[in-house]
Amino acid sequence: MITDGVLMLGVLLGLAGVIVVLERTTGWWFFRYVPGMVLMYLLCAALNSMGLFGHADETRDVVASVKNVVLPAMIFLFLLGCDLRRIVRLGPKLLLTMFVTSVSLFVAMIAVFAVFRGLLDPEAWKVLGALLASWTGGSANMVAVQDILQAPKAIFGYALITDTIVYSFWLMVMFSSVAFSDRFNRFTGADTSYLAVHGGDAEAVEEGPITRQSLAVAVFGSIFVSTVSIAIGGMLPKLGDVVNATAWTILIVSLLGLLAAHTPLGRVAGSSDVASLMLFVVIGQIASGSDFSAITKAPLYLLVGFLVLLVHAVLMVIYAKLTHTELFSLAVASVANVGGIASAPVVAGAFDRQLVPVGVLFALIGSFMGTWIGLTGAAVMGAM
Repeated sequence: MITDGVLMLGVLLGLAGVIVVLERTTGWWFFRYVPGMVLMYLLCAALNSMGLFGHADETRDVVASVKNVVLPAMIFLFLLGCDLRRIVRLGPKLLLTMFVTSVSLFVAMIAVFAVFRGLLDPEAWKVLGALLASWTGGSANMVAVQDILQAPKAIFGYALITDTIVYSFWLMVMFSSVAFSDRFNRFTGADTSYLAVHGGDAEAVEEGPITRQSLAVAVFGSIFVSTVSIAIGGMLPKLGDVVNATAWTILIVSLLGLLAAHTPLGRVAGSSDVASLMLFVVIGQIASGSDFSAITKAPLYLLVGFLVLLVHAVLMVIYAKLTHTELFSLAVASVANVGGIASAPVVAGAFDRQLVPVGVLFALIGSFMGTWIGLTGAAVMGAM
């Protein structure tokens, strides 16, 4: 058993390093279905379930302290690419579709929770709030909500498993939808001509090569922003059960990230790579507190996840019929919410390579809004 907190941190970092290298260099089919981040969670949780990590405060506090600094820094870096000027240029109809998609997922999660709340853990509203944050933003939003609400790590694993399995299924469905997009568009009476003006008008600014200077700005700069935001957030008043010092910190770094995105900092090479590595640290800390001995409840959370996306799909089809919206906007907006920046551009490219920037900007919208949608949903479910 590891009782030294520094050694525990070293083990988590070493494991993350091995997974990142294997995922990037081997091309194993395994990583097509189990992303590195999920493998990190599963391995750390398995090691904890086998009793490798000690549970004393002096063991856990070291890793927790590192995570508390890394999480806001990661969110700041992820938002550096979120240029609001490019998002506004998407036009009202595309922005409306993205908004309705997020709302439909919010409504679906609340509705399904209302049906199953008697069967779920009393604190499941925190976990499902984190899952909603992931499905309207991304993994970074998910762990941010988990940290703010202190969702139990024992059942947070269910949300991550549900996120992975249901997302993989949904991504397959969205890719398959390309084949019948013409029939769907005829069904809704959609006019796709307006999309032509968005083909390439929102190209992301190309980053330069990653250098020592750019890494210094990304790593040291983000940690500086994080620590200052933590200090300020700790001085602000607590509002209810949701808006606490951590929530204030996340809000501050989010606003700073959006502001910095409009400066040369928004083009710092390697910022997204550094943020992705930080995500492994955060996931490792959360997973090291999880125990697979209660995994028998996971199927119920999987059922909740599939039903949420079923309700979401029905609401989006109704919206498309009423507003004559084409399948491209629905599919990309849905994947941008549920899958995030890694998958939205790919699905957009499956429809039309010229419209890949739409997928990128949809995902960036979600990366900012996901945390707050998840917290709002958690507040509603907690009140229920």
